Amino acid sequence: MIGLDTNVLVRYIVEDDEKQARIATRVIDARTADDPGYVSHLVLVELTWVLASCYDADKAALISVIEQLLQTKQLVVEEAETVWHALEDYKKASADFSDCLISRKNQDAGCSITVTFDKAASKLPFMQPCA
Repeated sequence: MIGLDTNVLVRYIVEDDEKQARIATRVIDARTADDPGYVSHLVLVELTWVLASCYDADKAALISVIEQLLQTKQLVVEEAETVWHALEDYKKASADFSDCLISRKNQDAGCSITVTFDKAASKLPFMQPCA
């Protein structure tokens, strides 16, 4: 298994740099279920931020990208079940995907709630306003 950095996934998805996109495609296409690429939570958070802020990807596009990563047998997403739950929260929320993942990761760690000053995030399951 090899780890995949955010910039490799960005080049693979966006294909905005021909040379790097070709290399990223070769690396990712060479992955198999027996020798997968690993996508960490940090990479997912960076990926959604980069796609939204630098490439104007909307929420539907971000959801599609995360779903495709989760469903690709040649990739292993860190704690995929947690990511699926965070993605379901994200579909219904006005909060960022990163906040949804924080909420679910903290729940998995045994937190009863996560406090935040972010109004949109405070509406997520297991989050509440910090007062």
